[in-house]
Amino acid sequence: MTALFGPAAAAQVQPPDYNPVVAAEAEKAVKAIEKAKAEEEAAGTEPAAFDPNAPENTLNLDLSTGGRVTILLRPDIAPNHVERIRGLTREGFYDGVIFHRVIPGFMAQTGDPSGTGTGGSPLPDLEAEFSKTPHLRGTVSAARTQDPNSANSQFFITFMPNPGLDGEYTAFGRVKSGMQFVDAIAVGEPPAEPSHVVRATIGNDVPPMSREELLAFVAPAQRASAAALSAQLPPGIEPDIVLPPPGTPAYAAGAATAGEGQTAPAPTIAAESDTPADAPTR
Repeated sequence: MTALFGPAAAAQVQPPDYNPVVAAEAEKAVKAIEKAKAEEEAAGTEPAAFDPNAPENTLNLDLSTGGRVTILLRPDIAPNHVERIRGLTREGFYDGVIFHRVIPGFMAQTGDPSGTGTGGSPLPDLEAEFSKTPHLRGTVSAARTQDPNSANSQFFITFMPNPGLDGEYTAFGRVKSGMQFVDAIAVGEPPAEPSHVVRATIGNDVPPMSREELLAFVAPAQRASAAALSAQLPPGIEPDIVLPPPGTPAYAAGAATAGEGQTAPAPTIAAESDTPADAPTR
């Protein structure tokens, strides 16, 4: 018997439907996958476990409504949005910025230094990071235009659960404490006397601002109301730093008692312009 070598031998042992081009491409793809996997293992690119107690996952908003709002950031569900918020906060970008769009029973929106709702940071817009995270009372989410990939610096805090926002806006955090100071934010689009983010910081060991520092940002009419209250109280009893102005979110629909996992009446949205989508148009 004659021994076969070279191409003739290869052709003899291959199945009838063997395609050398397809086989070569498949082998190339397998090698590429194996190489990528080996590089990931060598670099340790496994996503880090989410640590709710890590200092970099705490956003503090000292508000002119009287105190600190502490927000748990969620880099595990929206890493790029969280990194943007961290960076801008550390630059002092949010310090002194007003809540320019506040709708009772819906949300309070901030993050535009111009105060018009049309501005943002000089940084590029972010791609959407939608998730299954629900918009409950105190959810912090990125504002955007009609373009899903247009979030930049603006964000909003929901007053009550709103499942209509789920999967449509990038949720990146949740209020842990101080929701009462969100409830007291002045209402309007924009409010006549808007409430401010006096200072925003990252970290779980940053002391809150003093009453005197916060009072300097309080609107004159609210300051006068607080002073009038002080004059009526007995010595030794301190009033709240700010009296909630008329028309602040009172949750007449029952949102104040709606907790996590509970349902509440959906906010009335008369038109598309009543959603956070249209606010940051640039």
